[in-house]
Amino acid sequence: MMKNLTTLFLLLLTQIVAFAQSNNATLKGVITDQDGVPIDMVNVVLKEYPTLGTTTNANGEFLLRIPARKQLTIIFSSLGYQTFQDSVYANREETIIKQITMPEANLELAEIIVKEQRRNGGSIVSLDPKIINSISSASGGIEAGLKTLPGVSSNNELSSQYTVRGGNFDENLVYVNDVEVYRPFLIRSGQQEGLSFINSDMVSTIDFSAGGFNAKYGDKMSSVLDIKYRRPSDFSGSASVSMLGASAHFEDVALNGKLSHISGIRYKTNRYMLGSLDEQGEYDPRFLDFQTYITYQFNEKFDLSFLGNVAQNQYNFIPQTRETTFGTWQNPLNTKIYFDGQEQDDFQTYLGAVTANYHPNANLNLKFIASAYHAQEKETYDIQGQYYLNQLERNMGSDEFGDSTLNLGVGTFINHARNSLDATVYSFSHKGAFNSEKHLVNWGIKFQHEKINDELNEWIYRDSAGYSIPYSDSQVRLFYTLNAKNKISSNRVTGFIQDSWSVPTANGDLYLTGGVRFNYWDFNNELLVSPRATLSYFPEWEKKMSFRLSAGWYHQSPFFKELKQSDGYINYNSKAQRSFQVVGGTDLLFTAWDRPFRFTSEAYYKHMNRLIPYQIDNVRIRYLAEEEATGYATGVDFKINGEFVSGLQSWASLSFLQTEEDIKGDGHGMIPRPTDQWMNFSLFFQDYLPGNPSYKMQLSGFYGARLPTGPPNGERYQDVFRMPPYRRIDLGFSKVFISRANRSNSPFFRHITDLSLSLEVFNLLDINNTISYFWVSSIYGDQYAVPNYLTSRKFNLKLTVKF
Repeated sequence: MMKNLTTLFLLLLTQIVAFAQSNNATLKGVITDQDGVPIDMVNVVLKEYPTLGTTTNANGEFLLRIPARKQLTIIFSSLGYQTFQDSVYANREETIIKQITMPEANLELAEIIVKEQRRNGGSIVSLDPKIINSISSASGGIEAGLKTLPGVSSNNELSSQYTVRGGNFDENLVYVNDVEVYRPFLIRSGQQEGLSFINSDMVSTIDFSAGGFNAKYGDKMSSVLDIKYRRPSDFSGSASVSMLGASAHFEDVALNGKLSHISGIRYKTNRYMLGSLDEQGEYDPRFLDFQTYITYQFNEKFDLSFLGNVAQNQYNFIPQTRETTFGTWQNPLNTKIYFDGQEQDDFQTYLGAVTANYHPNANLNLKFIASAYHAQEKETYDIQGQYYLNQLERNMGSDEFGDSTLNLGVGTFINHARNSLDATVYSFSHKGAFNSEKHLVNWGIKFQHEKINDELNEWIYRDSAGYSIPYSDSQVRLFYTLNAKNKISSNRVTGFIQDSWSVPTANGDLYLTGGVRFNYWDFNNELLVSPRATLSYFPEWEKKMSFRLSAGWYHQSPFFKELKQSDGYINYNSKAQRSFQVVGGTDLLFTAWDRPFRFTSEAYYKHMNRLIPYQIDNVRIRYLAEEEATGYATGVDFKINGEFVSGLQSWASLSFLQTEEDIKGDGHGMIPRPTDQWMNFSLFFQDYLPGNPSYKMQLSGFYGARLPTGPPNGERYQDVFRMPPYRRIDLGFSKVFISRANRSNSPFFRHITDLSLSLEVFNLLDINNTISYFWVSSIYGDQYAVPNYLTSRKFNLKLTVKF
């Protein structure tokens, strides 16, 4: 039934796209310079609809579908050439051909001399923040766009966390303006998570690597996300409000352009989304943060900047009832739980970073960064649940179809926690870059001090038919207990040096990047050395292709969570996890329907040892620091992106993965790692209404294969049961009422540059996706895994204003 609905939906979407394009016209042509030489990478944009545009290919050719029967202004722009405008008017399905000549522009850019153009090779992918921000998602933010990339997967729309090529959440590096940011420590579920650190309203550039990244990035094993906040050049701002929260940002310059700042405030609540969960009750999640980025330009060679963040995420929940139907057609089951008690969580984070940037000449840049991060997290709950486990009537001809026919279990459980964590991280670092005719040398060194106080007090009591589980004749025994106090104070010193140089060849461009990192931690007196290298080749073929190969060692030294054993105490003998990675990939640029496309493929292999095994429950990672494993991850990723609809970028990603590990001494050999997901598919597609691009549609779809799981607090080798696959489609519609090219004449709206209204449909097909399991016992002693479902279909209305 679900497959038929999905097929019908895709066929309907195809027909809508075909109809949409029939009311447009075609603009095509060639752009050359004054000498008649074709110019590639020229931006061709509609002034009236700035989100519609394309670029020229290597032959200077372009093709763009435009709205018919409208007077339009076309803007042609490229760095180093004078911007050119032209007006067109076309009837339906008319083809207009333009021959454009763009004269060179005489620009002086603050004494910066470009001597050589280096192509963007290696494993880093640059993403367009405007496109990423348009993706409809329940969690929102930049991470929603990352989840559509190859090698990246997420089975939880309430969380901004993601896994990359078999790694876990803690193996992902995130930088904002060269400052590393951290994910919360005590978060158990996506419901508690709140706001991501990254404020998408302030983002200038997004660089991402799914593996094989260079030595200048840190010591983690999976991925790196490098975010830069922008420096404003004029006054502007924005505000948005929806059923999931609100946000606002403003930016300005002062003191003749020497002082600039951009600041943003966000409020988010998941109450509306959480109301669709099986667990009913009084949800009161409140997430609030404020960020600012201030820069003062003393002169052309020196500037000082400050990045600050204050965030408070509160999650309050009073559960009432829960009813879940699960099982199979042969054995349909139902459980109903009545709750008492409540949960109160409070997560507060503070970050401040001061950066001094000095470039004495055009080829040398020196940067000094001092930062401080502080987190205060508290998790408290006392929840009692009384459950009934029933077998249901499955005979559709019976009057009692769907009713309970047999009671399999009645029981009680009590969950208790009083957990707190106080973490402080200070760091001081220096980064430098020197650019010569053939080389680009980067280096850096960093000192970091960490101080963490952790207190854990958790226990679970379970009762089935009047008997405590586990059973004891002499005393009441708890099903699970965890009571520990830990204090850590340690120092790290890290550094790197890296050189990128071009190697002359007769048949193309060859670039080689090589570097080495070192990491010393006085907690375990371990010194790590990680050499890495990347080779990129751009042959001069008729087919525009490029090749890249990366290899290196990636050592992830424990931070804090990786040190905690299953009893809650610290393993002082823990060493860094080690991974040797090889990544090879190709890019193919081609033209289809006279529009540009890119096909990317990558294959990788990771050999890993000294792994710390772990188990995942929702977004909580429970490490088994007393154990050690060896393992591997291997797979291939594919992505195709381009203008499936003229002027709008869309893409589809497909990944295949296998990752396993062998825990030393357990006698069970290789077992799947918790992130072993053999196939993952994602899609992002954009379209607009025929003849009127102010009406747009964005669709994102996900399919993730079955992930392994197991019984609670069980042995690691027992985690071989597979959850159902993750399937989800989110759909968004938007209407732009005011744009820069279509300003309002009303005095009230004269300062508004963009006014749009969006309607989002989350989980369009209303699929019950499983994120974890709640285990109950029958009167026969059997345990049943009751699925914890994620959110059902929900609608969201969003108003956005820019000025």
